[in-house]
Amino acid sequence: MNFRLIKLIAGPLAAFLIINFTDLQPGNPLVTKMAAVTVWMAIWWLTEVVHLAVTAFVPIIFLPLLGIAEPKDVAFQYMDQIIFLFIGGFLISFAIERWGLHERIALRILMMVGTKADRILLGVMLTSYIISMWISNTATVMMLISAVLAIIVMTDGVAHADEKHKAGFSKALLIGLAYSATIGGMATLVGTPPNMVFLRAYNEAYPDANDMTFAAWFSIGFPVSILMLAACFFVLRKMFLKPGQTTGLQRDYFREGYQRMGAMSYEQKVVLTVFVSTAFLWFTRADIDFGAYTLPGWSRLLPEPKFIQDSTVGMLMALLLFLIPSKNEKGNALLQWKDATKLPFDIILLFGSGFALAKGFEVSGLSDWMAGQLQFLRGASPLVMVLSIALIVCIISEFASNVASIQLVIPILIAFQKEFDLSPLLLMIPATLAASLGFMLPVATAPNTIVFGSKKLSVRDMSKAGLIMDLTGILMISLIVLLLL
Repeated sequence: MNFRLIKLIAGPLAAFLIINFTDLQPGNPLVTKMAAVTVWMAIWWLTEVVHLAVTAFVPIIFLPLLGIAEPKDVAFQYMDQIIFLFIGGFLISFAIERWGLHERIALRILMMVGTKADRILLGVMLTSYIISMWISNTATVMMLISAVLAIIVMTDGVAHADEKHKAGFSKALLIGLAYSATIGGMATLVGTPPNMVFLRAYNEAYPDANDMTFAAWFSIGFPVSILMLAACFFVLRKMFLKPGQTTGLQRDYFREGYQRMGAMSYEQKVVLTVFVSTAFLWFTRADIDFGAYTLPGWSRLLPEPKFIQDSTVGMLMALLLFLIPSKNEKGNALLQWKDATKLPFDIILLFGSGFALAKGFEVSGLSDWMAGQLQFLRGASPLVMVLSIALIVCIISEFASNVASIQLVIPILIAFQKEFDLSPLLLMIPATLAASLGFMLPVATAPNTIVFGSKKLSVRDMSKAGLIMDLTGILMISLIVLLLL
């Protein structure tokens, strides 16, 4: 039998067997039915036998069919306000890419670091890291990979450079580009989809907490990410570069490239202003607690501050880009609707399916049942508990998408927290950060897949560096979260 057909059948077959031959909670068949749907989706997510967006159809079809939730309740999850935060961020990134602002930022950073191999690696990683803090890590790598490949081609053309060292330099740049984009996404709430999945789940489960804002996440995500970026740089430099390795490029190579771009265009200035303003508004929307002093958020100036979310800001600034006219393209705005057609609707569907899955966990009682199965962590020290959660989520994220990983785990952690009366952030933040730790396999994250497609990397190259980064990330996340929370 065709292996793909086996994987295709495995999902619905497992669901059928669970529904008909198990009874997880006598008296409540919805628990068993929801478990069946979850296993089906997990198998298709893990094997990727169909596109992730196709798997996203399962909840909207089978939660109503199995009597778990009404269609309108399930459909509502597919257009949650957090999804508009994601859409707004992508639209802003499209404007940055359209007007070449990302290239200017990249060259500016590379001008400062010079032409030595390790300095170029650092420049590429810093550029990727900084940009991916604000826009999708996938979009970041897509925008920068052409520039990175151009650097690789230029260094390959240097006759006196050693072939082995050139290959190592290429691998370091490509892996560094992918890893630093993933790491940068951990720093902010909008940097990567798992962070927004967490935010939505946390706000829904704990509506009275009001303690998870853009700045609150940054106070934890940034220390974790900056330390991981430093660790990643030293790991890649040690593995792929020789001490003092040079590239053979002239010192003024990047400066000349920047000068060829000329002065900043009107469009670049406006897009940069919108980009910086968006980041500022995200940071200052809600109150920022400095301990002895609280800086009031600007949303307090409005009639209903709680009605204003980060998604409101993202969509407002994206709307401005559709309205502000371009000077160089008469009759066009900075952003046109044809740019919006590039929105990754597969990821949007994946988001919605995860929210629908979480809703099914809640209404069926499956999350409470699964939390009860985690009795082995009862009495464990906070360090052991956080390390265990980070390790489990990291392993899942190596085989499934980071969004799917966190969507599977978050509902369980919410129920677990309620049963054992633990701090929800102590459980959910390590899990969310660990969902971005898929460094070993090319299929673990989209950035990994993109750079692997350059044909300049082997699975072994990525897995060796990735194993070290996974273990480093688990340890750093656990220690920093425990220290700060």
